[in-house]
Amino acid sequence: MKKIELACIIDDDPIYVFCTKRIMVLADFCESFLIFHNGKEALDRLSVIIQNDEHLPEVILLDLNMPVMDGWEFLEEFTKIPVAKQITIYIVTSSIDPEDVEKAKQYDNINNYIVKPVTVEMLKEILLNFGKN
Repeated sequence: MKKIELACIIDDDPIYVFCTKRIMVLADFCESFLIFHNGKEALDRLSVIIQNDEHLPEVILLDLNMPVMDGWEFLEEFTKIPVAKQITIYIVTSSIDPEDVEKAKQYDNINNYIVKPVTVEMLKEILLNFGKN
């Protein structure tokens, strides 16, 4: 199974981030990760990475409910930036609101809608399907 080189977690909950990083290690999911605590921080840093032609994450695990800039606002802005490399985005949220699920389907670059918590099995499934899109 191919391992992801760089994964990105965008989430404001430090406990969730800590646990997800540990689960990523257990699942042998990726080589390294970028962590951002809100959409604005992620958008600002990823924009610089794109401008400088640096290494972008292959996968983003995006929370919806965050301060400063939420996941939807991040998606609106991030999808406007031309990116040469395909980045697979998974919404990972505690929201089970059917409206959120339907809204996620409107974005071409959203691969899946995952309800927290992330498990080793979920990450292995992502790895199994990685690159098939």
